[in-house]
Formats: sequence, C-alpha cells, structure tokens
Amino acid sequence: MWRFSAAGLPLNERPSSNVIRPSGCPGLLRVVQALDGGICRIKLDGGSIQADQADVVALVAERFAGGVIEATNRANLQIRGIGPGHDALIQPLLAAGLGPRKPSGDDVRNLMLSPAAGIDRQMLFDTRPLAEQILITLQTHERFPELSAKFAVQLDGGEALAMLEHHHDLWLSALVLDGEPWLAFGLAGSPLDKPAGRVPLAQGHALVVAVLELFLDLARPDQIRMRHLLAEIPNDEFMTRLACRVPLQACLDWQRDEPIDELHIGIHSQHDDRVYVGAAVPLGRLDAVMLRGAAQLARKKGDGSLRFTPWQSLLVPNVCVEDAEEVLARLQTLGLLVSVDQPLAQLIACTGSSGCGKALADTKADARQLAELLQRQGQTLKVHLSGCPRSCAAAHIAPVTLLAVAPGRYDLYFRDAALPGFGALQAHNLTIDALGQWLDAHPRSPLDA
Repeated sequence: MWRFSAAGLPLNERPSSNVIRPSGCPGLLRVVQALDGGICRIKLDGGSIQADQADVVALVAERFAGGVIEATNRANLQIRGIGPGHDALIQPLLAAGLGPRKPSGDDVRNLMLSPAAGIDRQMLFDTRPLAEQILITLQTHERFPELSAKFAVQLDGGEALAMLEHHHDLWLSALVLDGEPWLAFGLAGSPLDKPAGRVPLAQGHALVVAVLELFLDLARPDQIRMRHLLAEIPNDEFMTRLACRVPLQACLDWQRDEPIDELHIGIHSQHDDRVYVGAAVPLGRLDAVMLRGAAQLARKKGDGSLRFTPWQSLLVPNVCVEDAEEVLARLQTLGLLVSVDQPLAQLIACTGSSGCGKALADTKADARQLAELLQRQGQTLKVHLSGCPRSCAAAHIAPVTLLAVAPGRYDLYFRDAALPGFGALQAHNLTIDALGQWLDAHPRSPLDA
C-alpha cells in the first residue's frame, strides 16, 4: 500500500532531479483543501473510463466525500468534499487502475485527445496508439516529474469533435501528405495556429520526448510553461536546438479544419455503422447516481466505457443506431443535458463561493438563475461565470464572461482577440436580473455569437 507525503509522492519515492516545480493543483495522490473539503483529481487516459472504474469513483465519492463528482475542462474527473483519511479514498481508485504507472508520474499525465479519438468520422488516423506511448513515457521518464502539473500536450487526429481553443505547451495535429501520415506541431498554442514544423507519424513519440527534455534543459524552475520560456528564448532558437535532437521538416500552407463543438451533445455517427451519444453535465457536476447510471448504460448499450470531454460532458461510444434514442432519453432521466438548445448546457461556472475562498459570488447558483432567465427569454448563450479573475472553470476565453465583483454581482465582458484577459468590458456590477434587462436592451449584441 502506498503512503503519501504532502507533495503527493510515496514516502519512499522522490523525483531524481533537484529542480522541482511545486503545484497547488490537486491530483489523485495529492488532495488539496478547499472550503467544502478536499479535492482529488483523477486523470483519465484520453478522457476515457471503464464502467467498472466509474462505479468505483461513484462509490468512494459517496463513502469518503460529499458525493460531488466534477467533470473538468480537460476531460478529467474530480471528487470534492473529501474528509480526513485520504488513503481510504485513494486506495480503491488505485486498485481500479485509475492511478499512474509510477506515483511521481501522476502530475504529468496531461495529454488531451479528441473525445472521439478512434471513432470520429472526420479523423485522419487513430491517435490512441501514439497517445498510449506518450502517456507511458510521461509517467516513467526519470526527468518528467520535474514538469509542472500544468504543463500539457495535445494530440489531435483531425477529428470534427475537438477542443482546439485550449492552449497547450506542445500540440500535435494529424495531416496526410501523398497518402502518408504526418504530424504538424507547434509550441505554446493550439492546432488552429501556424505550425512550427512537421514530423512523420512514426517520429511523433520521439518529438514529444525531445521537446520536453529540451524544455527542462533550458527552463528555470519559475518558468513552468512553454510560453514562459519562449518569452525569454526566441522561438527560432528553440526550434534550431530541437532540430539537433529530432529531424524536422517545414510545414507550409497547412491549416487545421475548424471543429464542430456541438458534436459533444446528442446522437452522432461514428466512422463505422454505430453512433455515440453525448450529454452535458450540468455546470460540470455529477453525483454518484448520475455516474452509476451512465456507466450502466455504457455496459448495456455501448462498449462498457464512457468518455469525458473538455466541454464538461460525457459520451457513450459505440452504441447501435437502434438503441441511440433510448440511451439519450435515459441520460436525460439521469439529469444530464441532452440538447444544445438547453440554456444550462451552454453555461460554464467555477466552484464559486460555496466551495472556494477566492470566489466573490456563488457562481453555480447564479448560473442556474441565469439559465432560467434565458429559458424564459428563449435564448441560448455561451456564458462563463467566474468567481475571480483566475478563470479556473474555462481554459479558454469564452465568448461572454461574467466576472464576479461581489455576491450576486458581475462585470460583463465580450471576448475580443485584440484585448487581453476576458475581452471588452460592456457593463459593470450587474445582477443576474439586470443582465436580463441588459439583454432586452441589446437584442443584437455580440452575446448572440
């Protein structure tokens, strides 16, 4: 049985390097305290979890915590409200196969795939075999525990269902040239950016290792993200050094097709003759009954797995077409949101003041009030409610942000690529009801985007 230090490492294991980038982020082996108790983050390989594993998550959330299970914006799960005696919660999760290969590798298994990897109709190739290689190396490489828990890699297979607005320290994206598979790649950005170069698919793993090792060679301990390093070392210099470690080629005139994020809710065709069924988790929060119910559906009507998404939703993959409507209806009965036309399905809210000491407002409750208001007005808007400027609930800038300034009061921002932060300030110190009046007075506002 593993026994853990405050850093989240077993007492007999420490990273080999003296360069440690501490983190306040929760992990499976590091429970972080909040106002509503401890938080444990379970990192899922490619966002996927087996039904039996989901049952274990539901069980420990009920037995050792407050029963709240969160779907995160990087397709992981969190358990909130954990009481004292963390080992009692952690050990069943480890026994279910939800832990890292090595304890010190827990923080760094940050690899995002499309939730539809391997089944998407638009994918250029299946990224999962390469993802498995990368995940093993992230957890077992002797130097990679030096990476920050926020350091992240994205592997994109060209799927229609893909979150490409989240910036990653290294991204790789599929392309096919003369019938051969390649990977375009870039640093400190996303596949929507201009790539820095390309490598054959067979060199994808070597590229990831080379980039991460070079980052560790060059970055100071306080430079925890690739963008911090590139602010000091020119991108061209980094690429020149990288080319000495792995052969690179230029990637000219390539542009990633735009994804379709609405594909994470509803019934959608796979590349074969089956479908996947998606449903949004209301404001990112499940309870044990919801998770168990979804797991049971996956056993009976799917392939026995669930896939979580960066939109805080879940997919039941590999469903027969004739069963799809039944699966969708049962997900709705469980309390999940099964249509993009449901206002709550388009809202993002952080933990808020009920669980976070930094939040200035109860964002979850205010988001539900906003959803009811929008329902009455017949509107569906993509809005992010943030309790403080840290923007924990959204890894990208949403089209509209409500930033809390006091309990029940928010500043209203519209995303603007020319402006930093949340964008352009539109109104100050609005209540939710006042926002409704503002919407009535601005019927053709950018909120409709």
